[in-house]
Amino acid sequence: MATKHIGAFFDFDRTVLDESSPKLGIRYMWDRGEVSSSYVMKILFANWFYRKNLISEDIMARLLLSYYKRRDLSPFEQGSESYYHEVLKPHLAPNIVSRIQAHKNLDHVLVMISAGVRYLLKPVARDLGFDHLICTDLKIGRNGLLTGRPEGPVCTGRNKKRAVIELANRLGLDLAHSYAYGDHHADIPFLETVGNPYAVEPTKLLKKVALKRGWPILTHR
Repeated sequence: MATKHIGAFFDFDRTVLDESSPKLGIRYMWDRGEVSSSYVMKILFANWFYRKNLISEDIMARLLLSYYKRRDLSPFEQGSESYYHEVLKPHLAPNIVSRIQAHKNLDHVLVMISAGVRYLLKPVARDLGFDHLICTDLKIGRNGLLTGRPEGPVCTGRNKKRAVIELANRLGLDLAHSYAYGDHHADIPFLETVGNPYAVEPTKLLKKVALKRGWPILTHR
């Protein structure tokens, strides 16, 4: 089988990135006075429940997206390149970036797949040489402003799995010989779709599954 038909799927937060991008983003906006204390408190409160597995990744993502309600997308898009280089790029995980390069050298099809929003991830995917980006899109209302909701499903859990299968069918990728990298137990359905899944600095639940199934466990460095 030609190597061009093998896919390498990478989650972003705490996988390609060694930190949570929402955490970095909220801190950045707080320092610039661009986010309210009520929003920060809401996210901190929700994150406590999320870390205790009391709310899903989908619910957490939707709470984060509420920040964008009644805002114009254009300034975010215009500042995305500088934001990537200033805030996100210093947190790229060296070991995982090396994996990306290794797959690229083998002519594998590189896919970034994340619950993150498109304008933030496009500079990352472009800089690292990804062939495809699957992520969450922001919904724009009739007034031209963002609604604070996703356009379509949030790219988490089983939605992520469905997106992988759809892309593989469209491109003719052999998932049995493909690779996937994720950090969170919500990534398990997505990781199960390929023959070579990797857990990156996994949560306790993902680590338990990885050890049971013999999935390799990687560190960021």
